[in-house]
Amino acid sequence: MNTKVQHTGLVLWAARLLTIAFAIFISLFAMDVFNEGYGFWKTLLGLFMHLLPTLVILIILLIAWHKAIVGGVFYILLAITYIVFASDKFDWTAYALIPAPMIIIGILFFIGWYQKKQQSV
Repeated sequence: MNTKVQHTGLVLWAARLLTIAFAIFISLFAMDVFNEGYGFWKTLLGLFMHLLPTLVILIILLIAWHKAIVGGVFYILLAITYIVFASDKFDWTAYALIPAPMIIIGILFFIGWYQKKQQSV
């Protein structure tokens, strides 16, 4: 097997697996809704609202699975959006835990897209 093909697959799989791990990590923040003491329907609504970011991340992953450029663009845009809307609201650790992985994932998707494009040339 060609070495370039293996590296392209490795980069894209790394981006995909990191995205899944990041989605699981983000989903953990939704668990606090169960400590609020709401009734069933309010808890269900709160859980849905807390899981919306995870849903967005996974929808982008589904599209990026076949079109890596989409993942590159949208994960970096999500990171920038988070930084803009959360500026001066949190400690620096929030920026290290939320937008930094999205930027890394976006860069990996860009690299995978570029490598795949170079193979086809």
